[in-house]
Amino acid sequence: MNIHSIKSDYWIDPEFVAHFLASRFGEKGLSWLDSNGKENSEYSFLGVNPKTIIYSGKNDYDNPFEKLEQIDKGFWMGWLSYEAGAWIEPDNSWRESEMANLWIASYDPIIKFNLLKKEIIVEGTNTNDIKEYKKLIDEINIHLIKKSINKSFIFDFSELNLEKKGEKFKKNVLKIKKLINQGDIFQANLTTKVEIATSEEYKYLDIYSKIRRKLKAPFGGVIVGNIGGEKEGVLSTSPERFLKTTYDGYVETRPIKGTRPRDKNKKIDALNAIDLITNEKDRAENIMIVDLLRNDLGKVCETGSVKVTELLKLESYPKVHHLTSVIRGKIDEKKSWIDILKACWPGGSITGAPKVRACQRIYELEEFDRGPYCGSFLKLDWDGALDSNILIRSFMLKEKRIKIFAGCGIVNDSIPSKENEELNWKLLPLIDALK
Repeated sequence: MNIHSIKSDYWIDPEFVAHFLASRFGEKGLSWLDSNGKENSEYSFLGVNPKTIIYSGKNDYDNPFEKLEQIDKGFWMGWLSYEAGAWIEPDNSWRESEMANLWIASYDPIIKFNLLKKEIIVEGTNTNDIKEYKKLIDEINIHLIKKSINKSFIFDFSELNLEKKGEKFKKNVLKIKKLINQGDIFQANLTTKVEIATSEEYKYLDIYSKIRRKLKAPFGGVIVGNIGGEKEGVLSTSPERFLKTTYDGYVETRPIKGTRPRDKNKKIDALNAIDLITNEKDRAENIMIVDLLRNDLGKVCETGSVKVTELLKLESYPKVHHLTSVIRGKIDEKKSWIDILKACWPGGSITGAPKVRACQRIYELEEFDRGPYCGSFLKLDWDGALDSNILIRSFMLKEKRIKIFAGCGIVNDSIPSKENEELNWKLLPLIDALK
């Protein structure tokens, strides 16, 4: 496959390019993998007007991993839902997702934004198409695009009832602790969901523009699925990478476990970070998931190649501090990117340990499907290299409703009130971003 590229004459924020191209081609089928231009996230990627769409969901519940086998060479972006785990462990308990288990599309051309160098690059197989997209981008009137972005929304927050949900969450924490004491599991990632109604079906891209101003993240973005002509949307403000394959045959995962809130007071903020770094409970929780992911990668990597290259590294974001680790391994040459995905699905950081048993307990305690939440945004480059996030801190949009999710890892040392407090550190900024 011969890939051609051309640079735009000007730098324009990806937000304005996304809105402009959506006005030309419609937002259905749009994929924008957004980043904050920092370590491990120097590029943003935008695709509109997809060439091919593959999905599994609604009236079509085919195996999503078999659907992925249909992918030809090209540039692909989309999502895979948590409930795709039903095809990994079919005897486990899984709910039926209200949204597609898989939605992924190919784009040609693709627009790449180098956030560090402030460059816009149009890539594709057809030089005429590339030139046409470049011409469109160079003609963008930023002033007009800014005026066209809807900044006024009417959201109904009356159904939140965070206090009631908090009481339910704390009871479930106690149930998980009991299971841990019985030796049933070691850890489980317990999540909660809140729903917000809208007065009308706003453009998903407009809502994401509002959110990203407050919650810009290294693995954020918006994907607007076109599923049988109907629209579903996933908005991400995730800080967590799931799986990335490299050109030299390695795979990397970056689990996040351990959270503290940021504070405007620099002294308090520093103390929060120190508390996170030194807290035995948070360190143990992170290390437990590191071991789980080492085991997952061991299924698809050369024997002895799986290494922990970073352990318990502090990463700070606008609203929270996190503990992050990095595991890396040399991919077995007989294994494909789909094999890697299946070996690690769903991600250990959002399930627990042992993974299969933890998923069963999650099913029993959570009274809702997760859908794309705790799944992944997927990106396949022209040469087949995979990059993906863990869809945490995310919004699911369908019709006139927005679902917001957040969760916490529960271990034996977990204190229900403290876990609920952590849940609110994660959940409240998401809600506030809509206000």
